[in-house]
Amino acid sequence: MVTQESCIQLSDNELVALSLKSADYFACLIKRYERQLLVYVRRISGLGQEDAEDVLQEVFIKIFYNLNDFDDKLKFSSWAYRIAHNETVSELRKRQARPQIILDDEEWQKITADTDLNKEINTKYDRAMLEKIISRLGEKYREIFILRFVEELDYREISDILRLPVSTVGTLIARARRKFKEEFIKINPEYYEPNK
Repeated sequence: MVTQESCIQLSDNELVALSLKSADYFACLIKRYERQLLVYVRRISGLGQEDAEDVLQEVFIKIFYNLNDFDDKLKFSSWAYRIAHNETVSELRKRQARPQIILDDEEWQKITADTDLNKEINTKYDRAMLEKIISRLGEKYREIFILRFVEELDYREISDILRLPVSTVGTLIARARRKFKEEFIKINPEYYEPNK
């Protein structure tokens, strides 16, 4: 029988190996990643709680059925995020809708705490404005912005999730930041300083 203690003590790779022998161990992986993957799906998609939970259910089904394909040289979390990314994109294509981004208090703090963004944008702005700006970034930049500044993932993890070279990730982050600033200025032209 799988105990809560064994779930906590085992590494992701150990849980994957044990899940291949007994599905009971897969519940440990679900418990470990359920919340953060759900939040990720909601952030990049703008889906409501129930719809995001439906996507997440599909994510865990795909993870379970593809455990044999998991390369243990990679981080399990990056692999799981990649599957979540693919499922979310698939769902959005079905819906063909532009997502509405909703930030909770913790996410708001993460974005406004980034020192480089603080230099560019006064953090007095309300959450609704940031949500609006993020939703206007476009899928490519919105996702990379969320992975870097909300999820606080490093370039390597983002590279693994999006299957892009690290150098491309760096370029996309710089472009997402620039696009964020452009969208901010469109919404708030009074804060535009031509010399910067």
